[in-house]
Amino acid sequence: MSEDLGFFIALLLNGVSIGLMYSLIALGFVLVYKSTDAINFAQGEFVMMAALFGAVVVGFNVSPIVGAIAAVVVVLAIMIGFGFALERVVLRPLLGRPIVAVIMATIGLASVLRGLTPIVFGGETRALPLPIPDDPVVIGPATLPPIQVLGAGVAILLFLGFNWFFKKSRMGVAMRAVADNQQVAQAMGINVERYFALAWAMAGIVSALGGIVWGSMLGVDVQIAVVGLKVFPVVILGGLDSIGGAMVGGLIVGLVESLASGYLDPYVGGGTKDFAPYLLMILVLMLRPYGIFGKRQIERV
Repeated sequence: MSEDLGFFIALLLNGVSIGLMYSLIALGFVLVYKSTDAINFAQGEFVMMAALFGAVVVGFNVSPIVGAIAAVVVVLAIMIGFGFALERVVLRPLLGRPIVAVIMATIGLASVLRGLTPIVFGGETRALPLPIPDDPVVIGPATLPPIQVLGAGVAILLFLGFNWFFKKSRMGVAMRAVADNQQVAQAMGINVERYFALAWAMAGIVSALGGIVWGSMLGVDVQIAVVGLKVFPVVILGGLDSIGGAMVGGLIVGLVESLASGYLDPYVGGGTKDFAPYLLMILVLMLRPYGIFGKRQIERV
């Protein structure tokens, strides 16, 4: 294998692994939008909260395996409870209001969470170690950090599970009906409030696992919330209401970032991977505003 081909394959594999980790966070956007027809702009702050609670639990210095299991269990419980509480206290009073009201509520929530976090947890960067090997995973010419491989595996499992849930289970079909038309769903006997709460709890599950994985890779502080904005091109590319689209969008963004950093950064001094996905997002919005797999909606006015 030539050196150039090996470099290209290494970039591809790195892009795929990091893209799947992006899609893990993007799944939180999709779950909320698919079920409630609203965009959760606080998704990055959810990930930040999960990572912080995970770091606190691991910080008790028990054995690595016990600490990791405890962190996963505790963070899942906290984020599921937070999702239910958020829907009940903040979002349920907005039921039936214009969607922009819910969107603005999530934007306000994001600001509150980001402001309170340094006060409660402090501003220092915390470690979130997981009991995984330190040696990189060698796949052909690529060497990948073990945390990226773990994150990619978690993302694939969650995608398969949620895809089955929405397509095959009665609760998943009911959630899709609620998102399509709340009034009709309620008239058919579907408890809209219950399924709204379930959607936010599911977003809490995704945030919990995503926060632990991303926190272990980057370290835990307020800046980890930026991951929520970085994955926004992912959901736009794939389609806001498509679980499979979130995975495809994550892979595209990961590949674009990896190839841009590998081939363009040496000529421009770096930083191309930070804006290349947004250029791609703008292009997709111009040509296909509903995304690659998003549902095309036509409104007569």
